[in-house]
Amino acid sequence: MIPMELTRIVICETNDEQVIVLKEKDGDRQFPIQIGIFEAAAIDRKIRGMRTPRPLTHDLLDSCIRSLGASLTRVVVCDLSDGTFFAKLHLEREGKTTEVDARPSDAIALAIATQSPIFVEEKVFETMAG
Repeated sequence: MIPMELTRIVICETNDEQVIVLKEKDGDRQFPIQIGIFEAAAIDRKIRGMRTPRPLTHDLLDSCIRSLGASLTRVVVCDLSDGTFFAKLHLEREGKTTEVDARPSDAIALAIATQSPIFVEEKVFETMAG
């Protein structure tokens, strides 16, 4: 798994699809992922440290995870198939790890909200190159 960081958010309010860019922490490889306006706005708010009067979806999910005694240990963009990225949330509770399927946009928004690490499987880069 390759550690990644979010390096850019491109928000265009007149378009339904926004873009985030993930880049290798210790390398030069990067790639864009198209996401929805709500996820882009949520990520942007968290990065800017903006608070909302009520919990957003990703705040709610974080609260549910913690209320169940679990924690988000990492987010992994694990696959790319037919132009669609796939991700997993890695949750830990009482020493046991559970993987939960997620859209990359939701997974990355949750990672940003909880300051959890983001990783990408090497095969995702291989698929993009091939």
